[in-house]
Amino acid sequence: MTLVTAKALEKTYIAGDITVRAIRGVDFVIEPASFVSFVGPSGSGKSTLLNMIGCLDPPTSGFLEVAGQDVTHLSSKESARFRGEHIGFIFQDFNLIPVLTVFENVEYPLQMVQNWPKEKRRKRVQELLKSVGMADQGAKYPNQISGGQKQRVAVARALVTNAKLVLADEPTANLDSKTSNRIIELMKDMRDEFGTTFIFSTHDPKVMKNAETIFTLEDGRWAG
Repeated sequence: MTLVTAKALEKTYIAGDITVRAIRGVDFVIEPASFVSFVGPSGSGKSTLLNMIGCLDPPTSGFLEVAGQDVTHLSSKESARFRGEHIGFIFQDFNLIPVLTVFENVEYPLQMVQNWPKEKRRKRVQELLKSVGMADQGAKYPNQISGGQKQRVAVARALVTNAKLVLADEPTANLDSKTSNRIIELMKDMRDEFGTTFIFSTHDPKVMKNAETIFTLEDGRWAG
């Protein structure tokens, strides 16, 4: 079974008299346990496509299926529930909560979205922190760790709910080259260990180099 299937997918934004066709009738299929990059210039539609797959923004028309669920016409409440159960997110600015510790940041989706019991949460968070090499950093706060460590925490948080799909929007944009390579290798290890599919929106050649599948967007369509 494919993990993501899109057919004739469209996204149009209307602001006053201006109509912007951000995505223009694209088709694609993404398999489980794959490493995929959406690439293209700014304004090409990469982030819009990621937001639709992540059920943050509904399609205007077409068909979109994620993890066996037709998500084309989900309500806001249904979309939020689906995201919490199936999708993890990694952002370029990390999006960690500054008043929570590393442990609490990773725990947050289990407590607030999935309502796991305390002992089960503790065991799962410790397992993920160990997997990303942050087992000894759980009591620290985000302002006490480096950018690379923050992104490791973000990877752990994205995977803590057993998400089979992780969407990463420019995840290496704020990292130096050496740290970027380490984060990419970490995500590949997570894919191999947990069978997670990673979909990137990126300009980073290092991410593209490691992608098994690259979709190139230009003005909301596949280039070429």
